[in-house]
Amino acid sequence: MKYIPGEEALQMVRSGQRIFIQSAAAAPQLLIQALTARKDELRDVEVTHMHTEGDAPYARPEFATSFRVNAFFVSGNIRPYIEHTNVQYIPMFLSEIPLYIRSGRFPIDVALIQVSPPDAHGYCSLGISVDITRSACDVARIIIAQVNPNMPRSLGDGLIHESRIEAAVWTEDQIPTVQELDLSERELAIGRHVANLVQDGATLQMGIGGIPNAALKFLGGHKDLGIHTEMFSDGILPLVEAGVINGRLKKYNTGRIVSSFAMGSRRLYDFIHDNPEVAMMDVAYVNDTSVIRRHDRMTAINSAVEIDITGQVCADSIGARIYSGVGGQMDFIRGASLSEGGHPIIAIPSATAKGVSKIVPTLKPGAGVVTTRAHVHYVVTEYGIADLYGRNIAQRAKALIAIAHPDHREQLERTSYDLYGKCW
Repeated sequence: MKYIPGEEALQMVRSGQRIFIQSAAAAPQLLIQALTARKDELRDVEVTHMHTEGDAPYARPEFATSFRVNAFFVSGNIRPYIEHTNVQYIPMFLSEIPLYIRSGRFPIDVALIQVSPPDAHGYCSLGISVDITRSACDVARIIIAQVNPNMPRSLGDGLIHESRIEAAVWTEDQIPTVQELDLSERELAIGRHVANLVQDGATLQMGIGGIPNAALKFLGGHKDLGIHTEMFSDGILPLVEAGVINGRLKKYNTGRIVSSFAMGSRRLYDFIHDNPEVAMMDVAYVNDTSVIRRHDRMTAINSAVEIDITGQVCADSIGARIYSGVGGQMDFIRGASLSEGGHPIIAIPSATAKGVSKIVPTLKPGAGVVTTRAHVHYVVTEYGIADLYGRNIAQRAKALIAIAHPDHREQLERTSYDLYGKCW
């Protein structure tokens, strides 16, 4: 494989093209900087991606004539620019994005990716980010790769032959890491309640952050847990080392941790490297509801911005302002609900850090319903568990008010009666 400078590689990009950027911590920063360095030469270049870590200079309003963003997820690096016309959001279930890309309705001119060096057979690996990147690589006319020995070589769907790469740029930059923060008492309380819903032999889906990590801390006494999740982080490692997570009872991909991307510490990346226990797969497979439901006792742990007293879950916006994305929440909530003995869980603090209740009478105007009230089963806060499945509106309201912050319960009861008094 021949390596060239980033500025030379990015000369392949032309005005009016659609550029895909690899996801999460694998976002190729050297290539991104080389792309935006051409801001004075390029016009109307569309940049598309899922969640990405690191800088996103192409989203800045002053570059609007050169670049416009059309993202499947709004991460922190583009969130400040979401109200500008050059940054747009595509709401779509994560499981469907690869299907959309492969359909030909969303052609990709250039894919910017970061891979491990080629092995003896010429195969590089997409490492910690296979997700929708696999489909983008399948259809892109040109692939430009940042080749990095610090990228783990993961097994699964992420292998790509060097002959498919049009231009390669060598770098030895460290892959961005996400360090675990100390867990709060509230997170630990929520985690304890979530752990009480997890059965021995369950297969888990969880995200990154305090609440999933808190739940994992209380699973040390469980047996034969498995992992089938769109993403994972360091929280699973102690349970893998202790033999609690072993995938022994999984009917599919027995004994393997199945995921589509990972973010965490260098220790996590070293764990993934060349590990046959870990399968990094196309998210069209990982998040396929028909695949998820095959796992008995599938337990999906997800979060939300706010939940109304009927069970509607807003997870991608604060009112009309887009904050994140649809992601895979509905894929796993639905899949877990259809699983034999499954537990779909929405776990949230009862209130924000500023004391605003996250359980509300009605969602804010313009808020997006990511998970409908018909799909919600369990809602967990630090005050307990509300089982909404099969409950009528009045029963749901009472169950949710019981796990709301005590400072807000009286007002929630009063408003609930005003809204739903006839069925209260």
